[in-house]
Amino acid sequence: MAALFAFTKRWQEAKFKEGFMALAIFFLVFIIMWTLTGQIVKILVPIAGYTSWFTRDTGSLVLVLIPDYIFFRVFFLKDTTTVQQ
Repeated sequence: MAALFAFTKRWQEAKFKEGFMALAIFFLVFIIMWTLTGQIVKILVPIAGYTSWFTRDTGSLVLVLIPDYIFFRVFFLKDTTTVQQ
């Protein structure tokens, strides 16, 4: 949903090409952050994981939500209109 929102917002504000650029940036940040959080979780979580459904990959995906949310808020949810008084 966030990727679709980023694409649509940039497409409506600028051009069609900028919508695809926003998608590329969004997925690039997601992949990089997933790789980094995977290394952090590898140190904290045992190889077998805590349960059958909470493994290292699940932990890194949960952990990637925090920086991804901050990135999405800063770059895509910021208000582009400023009110001058």
